[in-house]
Amino acid sequence: MNKTIDNYSLPESIKTALANGINIVRAFREQFGYSIEDLAVSCGLTSLEIETIESGQNSDPSKLERIAHALGLPSNAMIIEDSKRLSA
Repeated sequence: MNKTIDNYSLPESIKTALANGINIVRAFREQFGYSIEDLAVSCGLTSLEIETIESGQNSDPSKLERIAHALGLPSNAMIIEDSKRLSA
């Protein structure tokens, strides 16, 4: 079953991680048990690109969408503004 944006809300563990200042990509990556290297391979980015995103230095929507897709999440699940709206 595909998750649609209309019925998707952030898991409590992700909300807690975000409240504690954890980057959303790192929170989801750790939730799914991926290493940085595993996630990089899964979404076609480099480990350095993942590290840069997790450090908050890059929030390229196309890269965030690729990461979300690799984790089986809605395409905009990693975009903070949309995620805040989704979790409201």
